This record gives sequence, C-alpha cells and structure tokens, in this order.
Amino acid sequence: MTARHATTLPTRAELRILHVLWQLGQATVEEVVTHSHSSPKPNYKTVQTLLRIMEQKRLVRHASRGRVFVFEPRVTREEVGRLSVRTLLEQNFGGSPAELLVNLLEAGPVEESELDELETLIRAYRSQKRESSS
Repeated sequence: MTARHATTLPTRAELRILHVLWQLGQATVEEVVTHSHSSPKPNYKTVQTLLRIMEQKRLVRHASRGRVFVFEPRVTREEVGRLSVRTLLEQNFGGSPAELLVNLLEAGPVEESELDELETLIRAYRSQKRESSS
C-alpha cells in the first residue's frame, strides 16, 4: 500500500465492508448494510462503528451528503491483496516465495492450464526484471 494508505490488514468484517465499497464506489452505512452479502445482514450500528474504526485505520474516508456520511475506500483491492500476500509470506513461510508456491501447489489439485499460466507469468516476470535492471 502506498504511504498515504494503511499498512495493516483489514479484519474479516472490515474486508466485507470494503468489498461492498469497492463494488459500489461509495456508500452510506445503510447502503453497506443493504448490499452486504452476509447472512444475516449486519447490524446498522455495527457497520457504523466498523466504518469509524476503518476511517481511523485510513482504510476509508467519508464526505457529508446532507445529514448522512458517504464512505469510500482509500485502499484498492490490489493494495490489500499485496499486503495480504506479503503478510502471509512473512508469517507462514519465512519470507520464501518458493515455499509459499510449493504449499499452494500441494494444497489441492492444480489444473494443467493453471500450471502453464504460472510458468508463463514467471517467465514474463523474469524478463521484466531483467529489462528494468538493464
């Protein structure tokens, strides 16, 4: 995440709210509750409290629209995804991308097409890295 954004991962509950905000772009507390895919729907006051906490963590920001606050994400899916992978890598695999990949491959069946795609991505990454270091 960039310097202006949070450096801590959102909790599961915060991530559910972020998914709604990423989908809608911006939303009021009521809209977050209404568009939540959780079952049962989250409590209005709980969402309101979580959004306040998320604002302190710099995950979201708000603007006033009449008498209601409209919230929007300050972080992107990609930023949260990268931080999540970095955290997983450090906490569970001692910082080793190879160890992470081995565990991923051994965790369940991987389609041949997915293996081909991984190989292509690795080759492209190597090529890009060589070009940028030249």
